[in-house]
Amino acid sequence: MSLDPVQLATFQAVVEHGSFEAAARALHVTPSAVSQRVKALEQVVGQVLVRRAKPCVPTDAGRPLIRLTGQVALLEREALEQARGSFTRVAVVVNADSLATWFLPALVRLPEVTFELHTDDEGHTADLLRDGTVMAAVTAEQAAVQGCRVEPLGVLRYVAAATPELHAAHFAGRAAGAAFGAAPMLRFNRKDLLQHRFARAVTRRDVDPPTHFVPASAGFIDAVRLGLGWGLVPDWIAAPDVAAGRLVDLAPGRHLDVPLYWQYWRLESAVLARLTAAVRAAAAGVLR
Repeated sequence: MSLDPVQLATFQAVVEHGSFEAAARALHVTPSAVSQRVKALEQVVGQVLVRRAKPCVPTDAGRPLIRLTGQVALLEREALEQARGSFTRVAVVVNADSLATWFLPALVRLPEVTFELHTDDEGHTADLLRDGTVMAAVTAEQAAVQGCRVEPLGVLRYVAAATPELHAAHFAGRAAGAAFGAAPMLRFNRKDLLQHRFARAVTRRDVDPPTHFVPASAGFIDAVRLGLGWGLVPDWIAAPDVAAGRLVDLAPGRHLDVPLYWQYWRLESAVLARLTAAVRAAAAGVLR
């Protein structure tokens, strides 16, 4: 049994654009034609492939077909663009701290590739691999996503930092539990639980302090330096500020290590192989 490439491309368009109507506009066909193609594909597979919601999302049965369609499209683009001497596009998801520090230099090594970058918490980046949105991910997940290879990159080490003024107001002379429970905390977004994990490890209890959300790595570090709250900062970024007295290490000798992995589609793709080598080299220069 073979799968119809037109039906697969139509199914992918429904998921990518979020509805049958939007997919029809993108493909320059009628919504009825889109519906018929998706239903025909579902009959071949014997499973419902897309949840008819707003937006449309693939079912568990549909996700492998989304990945397959993306993989075929990558190999086709790679072959065609090599023949034409033009650019190959690669979609990658990376956690914000890696994107803001060590990851971008890897991309410079592939000048013939255009990149579509996505960001998410390192504990969630692999989700975009599963649904076929991206071809590779910097992730905290060690277990390989189905159809992917996984390589360890190293450890991103964080230390808890705050300004001397915030330290004096909330931490000096106080028990750790009281201090971390009351001092204003910074978080990247609501998925970001690193600060809570660190505070729990130090205090052996859950804390719920006043919290600011700063959803950008550079802005997050600036917020720590300005005294808006305390937060976890990559150790090599915090070290000069701590040495100069601009920041205080709130728990000397304590840190939080986040192992990072590179997961990418299991394809014989020259572009993915070169990107993997570049990411590996860039990570080796920064991660522990």
